[in-house]
Amino acid sequence: MNRRRTALLSLTGLLATALTALPTAPAGADEVEQVKNGTFDNGTDSWWTTSNLTAGVTDGRLCADVPGGTANRWDATIGQNDIALVAGESYRFSFTATGTPADHVVRAVVGLSAAPYDTYYEVSPQLSVSGNTYSYTFTAPADTAQGQVAFQIGGSAEPWRFCTDDVSLLGGVAPEPYEPDTGPRVRVNQVAYLPSGPKNATLVTDAAEKLRWRLENRDGRVVAHGWTVPRGTDVSSGQNVHSIDFGRYKKRGEGYTLVADGETSRPFDIGARAYETLLTDAAKFYYPQRSGLAIRDDLRPGYARPAGHLGVAPNQGDTDVPCQPGVCDYRLDVSGGWYDAGDHGKYVVNGGISVWELLSTYERALHARTGDPSAFRDGTLDIPESGNKVPDLLDEVRWELEFLLKMQVPQGEPLAGMAHHKIHDEAWTGLPLLPSDDPQKRELHPPTTAATLNLAAAAAQAARLYKPHDREFAARALEAARTAWAAALAHPDVYADENDGIGGGAYPDRNVEDEFYWAAAELYLTTGERDFRDFVLDSPVHTADIFGPLGFDWARTAAAARLDLATVPNRLPGRDKVRRSVVEGADRYLATLKAHPYGIPYAPEDNKYDWGSTHQVLNNAVVLATAYDITGAAKYRDGAVQTMDYVLGRNALNISYVTGYGEAAAHNQHSRWYARQLDPALPQPPDGSLSGGPNSSIQDPVAQAKLQGCVAQFCYIDDIQSWSTNEITINWNAALTRVAAFVADQG
Repeated sequence: MNRRRTALLSLTGLLATALTALPTAPAGADEVEQVKNGTFDNGTDSWWTTSNLTAGVTDGRLCADVPGGTANRWDATIGQNDIALVAGESYRFSFTATGTPADHVVRAVVGLSAAPYDTYYEVSPQLSVSGNTYSYTFTAPADTAQGQVAFQIGGSAEPWRFCTDDVSLLGGVAPEPYEPDTGPRVRVNQVAYLPSGPKNATLVTDAAEKLRWRLENRDGRVVAHGWTVPRGTDVSSGQNVHSIDFGRYKKRGEGYTLVADGETSRPFDIGARAYETLLTDAAKFYYPQRSGLAIRDDLRPGYARPAGHLGVAPNQGDTDVPCQPGVCDYRLDVSGGWYDAGDHGKYVVNGGISVWELLSTYERALHARTGDPSAFRDGTLDIPESGNKVPDLLDEVRWELEFLLKMQVPQGEPLAGMAHHKIHDEAWTGLPLLPSDDPQKRELHPPTTAATLNLAAAAAQAARLYKPHDREFAARALEAARTAWAAALAHPDVYADENDGIGGGAYPDRNVEDEFYWAAAELYLTTGERDFRDFVLDSPVHTADIFGPLGFDWARTAAAARLDLATVPNRLPGRDKVRRSVVEGADRYLATLKAHPYGIPYAPEDNKYDWGSTHQVLNNAVVLATAYDITGAAKYRDGAVQTMDYVLGRNALNISYVTGYGEAAAHNQHSRWYARQLDPALPQPPDGSLSGGPNSSIQDPVAQAKLQGCVAQFCYIDDIQSWSTNEITINWNAALTRVAAFVADQG
């Protein structure tokens, strides 16, 4: 979902408040309700509103009609003043709230009603996305008789209706601090280290001096030993840590453990087979994400479900979808494709980068020194197309490509040749909900330049890779790419509305120079034509430093062009400089990895982990892997391989972010149909599903309730309702697939 809900408030100010350590309530304190008439049995007594709200009690709830066109949350507010707060006392702030239409963000605040109007506690739940009942605990930082509880509900372009009930501020409660179970203090890759690859671990300890470590096999026999290297305080976790390097031990085996400072790590293997399995599972993720197709139990035992969004009741379906009101007067068949994430939406900009990374995984296998095309041969993924003599990965990606081609505006219509940005439900749906049970109206959202260029790039790349297997499809893809390119040139500044986040993510992007560069690069690599070559060479992106700390993703696509220009055979003038720029970017990531006590090529500015940080870590590893493909230098190979350690357990939380891999692994990712946490009849996400991982902005209510003041790596919780830290998406799994393929090749 990766910054999908960008309309949410920034929580920078919240994270800066001193709410990290919640002291216990005073001994013998009674629980005392501070809010008067929180159930609205006495109408609106004790409550006030700003003058632009029409409020009253309906069906026992306080409801207000919120006007559209306000600029800020606080421009429309409901509140209660004269609330007493006691410094150091713990409070439980709870309420129910709904919005019509759903999905609005509400800023719920406890603070001062008088100057300087300090905020003591705030949360910003997105109504209906994670339920309608909210409860949080916090500790008051000051004494006051002028406290306030308020709901700030402005900032919406369109009018809507807000309702709340059971508002409570209960004093004297025992605080509910969240303490994640991080297991043993020796943090390892819980899956496997390559026999001839790097082998590193991290020890969390108070010790300042080096300590003895030993490596034990599954029988408990010591097979290697040495000394830890003290690293001091790791800023990404706040922990004092030591590093352990046991790379000199190369014997294959299962069930090894590391022992240091009286702690024994979780078990792990030394061998390559696990990465072959991980590659297959990561790529198999896509089949049960398919829209418009019944998922077969014989192909994915335990994951069978009816086809979603084919117009079979209660679905309204994707075979005849209208535009949002006022956008267009035609309807399109946009069935098929992959569900983007844990919801039922399908997005061209996220589909484009996902297609590119998966096709580049296949293309690397064709050209790289350690590439292995047989890893993707027909029959490897057990999908309905297996047996058609086409590599399974190409068959799987084609399911998404066919959808992307359907999103192109037909000839004869306004903006012909451009691509609609996305298609999803009219409003957000709740959890759990199978795709086949979704009753909502589906809508096409306006075309955008970014989506059009994603289509051009992905289709151009597809044209060269599918040509040996299906010349007709390759020609159709290239024609669509050319049409999209011409349309984007004619309409270079049509952007997604950043407020268009009802029912699906907005995916706004107002800088499309990188998308133009990427599309031109793919068209040049496929056709060799001068016009595309010249566009690449003239683009300011071509010589820009594009390998920043965060890495690349759906909104930063220049790396897709640069990596392909560096590795796909071509005659671009100055190509040596292109390849050198990749190596220079890899050098910076390698330096970051070596400096990081957890061995990560990821150090975002101000230690703010971004939405989907695990895939950004992996995408930085892709740059390292590409530098190895270019130079053959082992240091880049080892850096890419070592990055997988973080994803598979060598991290502050001691958790593997990949379902089914490691003794302690994420398995409650945010999804409407992989929802066992909410419904035992439904499955958990399939093995090989990558969680988004730590996100410093903790936008969802569960994360806000439990992770206040979290430090970087600790801004994560394995809960299905934590969509800002624990979602699954097609582009995140594409990064996992690519790096797993590279590591498997090194085995």
